[in-house]
Amino acid sequence: MPLVRISLRNRTTTERRKAIATAVYDAMRATVGIPEGDRFIVLSTHTEEELIVDPGFMGMQRSDDYVLVHITLSKGRTTEKKQALYAELARLLGERAKIASDDVMVVLSENGFDDWSFGKGEAQYVLNPPAWARKQDSQ
Repeated sequence: MPLVRISLRNRTTTERRKAIATAVYDAMRATVGIPEGDRFIVLSTHTEEELIVDPGFMGMQRSDDYVLVHITLSKGRTTEKKQALYAELARLLGERAKIASDDVMVVLSENGFDDWSFGKGEAQYVLNPPAWARKQDSQ
């Protein structure tokens, strides 16, 4: 399960926010093995004073359309899968929300199966690891 936090400017329309959230979910499904329905997204909007971004860091040309996507997910994805996720996020956000790739920043934070409880006071992934992890263990 990923937990996604998306930060963007508060002038973003409701329609565009929905497009951003759906694009992030679809990119994760296409690249890092997120199961259907595993959609937990916190979308936060901020004023210019609350979301401070260097417009030229790392050679980018960032605008007021800047979007920060912070994804916390269980460890185990390869570098190749992560790279595919970054590329798919930039592509889908450009296609669906008209956000330039320079305005898309992604941060992945990985943790262990014992770091998740989906409810009932249990660590479900400890008792029943996700299918993608079982496939990886058998290789």
